[in-house]
Amino acid sequence: MPVTIRQATSEDIPVLEILIRDSVKTLQAAYYTTEQMEGALGTVFGVDTQLIRDGTYFVAEVDTAIVGCGGWSRRKTLFGSDHVAQKDDSRLDPSRDPARIRAFFVRPGWERQGIGSRILAVCESAAVSQGFSHFELVATLPGEPMYQARGFSATDRFDAPLPNGLGLPVVRMVKSTDS
Repeated sequence: MPVTIRQATSEDIPVLEILIRDSVKTLQAAYYTTEQMEGALGTVFGVDTQLIRDGTYFVAEVDTAIVGCGGWSRRKTLFGSDHVAQKDDSRLDPSRDPARIRAFFVRPGWERQGIGSRILAVCESAAVSQGFSHFELVATLPGEPMYQARGFSATDRFDAPLPNGLGLPVVRMVKSTDS
């Protein structure tokens, strides 16, 4: 079935919230504990409506069903939903700052079909058209191989703090359009 990529809208938010929850609980279960996933849902993992308002968040659809989502940002916040602590929506300078690749999730049953890669290609192209030449992201452990296969390199591993007192192991990754 053909997959189409389009900009996300505010009307997509209820579907995105369910897709993100299902994606985390199913596709990340082999990498994180139930407590880590529960602590991350709604803060580290969730909808960032600023991306939707900026027109930099995309959904992948088959027919009218959303099967994946992801975006990029010209803002300083590196990861997290509307409810993440210390969110910084100030703008990046494309001449010196990397665009942020943000919030990629795929509906269970649709993983490993190139959906994340297709959304990533759209994001990178859009960011380059806005003057960005470098990208930065924070990958989950299950997401790291996809980004690595698309030219990103790990620079740092750390635990993102969760509201339940736990940490979520993640990987900071970078890419240049020169690579």
